[in-house]
Amino acid sequence: MKLRTALVTLLAIALFAWFLRNSNPADILRHVRSARIDYLILAFIFVAIPYWLRAVRWQCLLAPIGKTSFRNVFRAMVLGFAALALLPGRVGDVLRPYLISRQEGLPLPATMATVVMERVLDLVAVLSLLAIFVVNTDEASFAPGLLQPIKVSAMIAAGAAVALLIMMWVLATHPERIGGLVRTLHRVMPHRMADRLGDLASTFSSGFAAARRPRDLGMAVLWSFPIWIAFSAETWAVSKALGVELPWSASFLLQAMLVIGVAVPTPGGVGSFHAMYQFGVTTFFGADPQAAVAAAIVLHAISFVPISIAGLLIMANEGLSFGRLRQLSQAPSERGATP
Repeated sequence: MKLRTALVTLLAIALFAWFLRNSNPADILRHVRSARIDYLILAFIFVAIPYWLRAVRWQCLLAPIGKTSFRNVFRAMVLGFAALALLPGRVGDVLRPYLISRQEGLPLPATMATVVMERVLDLVAVLSLLAIFVVNTDEASFAPGLLQPIKVSAMIAAGAAVALLIMMWVLATHPERIGGLVRTLHRVMPHRMADRLGDLASTFSSGFAAARRPRDLGMAVLWSFPIWIAFSAETWAVSKALGVELPWSASFLLQAMLVIGVAVPTPGGVGSFHAMYQFGVTTFFGADPQAAVAAAIVLHAISFVPISIAGLLIMANEGLSFGRLRQLSQAPSERGATP
């Protein structure tokens, strides 16, 4: 664990140093000081909206598994995303399903499946918004050859999203069959272990139950779009505040790139988030490199500092520490994935 933390920390430092390699601290400070306050306030508003919407959507996905309290769902959501911002290794993705399964008495494997389903719905929403950007963009406004790779990448990702949606539907409609298939592993492992894995696979598959309930799935999909429109609006507002001029639809492209950036397992995507934003605005929209660096730093701060503070306040109220959060995130594997 300590070695992994050290490696992730070194990765974050290296990525951030690479991001700053050609920057001028005086120019960056000048851009930050001259930022427009009205757009920054707008960005803070936009960054607050998605977490409430995420809690509503998560309740839709959890509904087929069991009844949940919005308060508990929202608090687990905030703690999970705060952990993603502050701790390495995607701890928050394990922490929040564990918390809600313990608080509401839900089966943990099924609750974890709803987090996987969230990620797929996020991908669908981000790709749909990216498609809007591509459709509404004149190729002549880009440098030759720049738009085509975006189109190809978007089509490949869309194909993967469709495949994942189909897989979720299969898992949701045949949980017992999935469990039975996994139990056939008794040919190569002890029967007891194969039976245990089969039970886990069946319970996990049941977590995708919303995929076979049109109303729950429709509501979850519906909530996904305002979530990512709000995130995109935050990106656009910060860019405008720091003097990076972008058409509104450009934020959909940048958001897709930032999703890739935060996938790197550093706390809050430090370094990779910044580099992806800088690359996007300078390569595709000709932004000033120093303004791009300043905007990336401010955007990252607005994206992750408020949710981190909210998480720390909940931790203080609950008497939790970072060490305790790590223990909770490891609890599922230590207890055999049962709440």
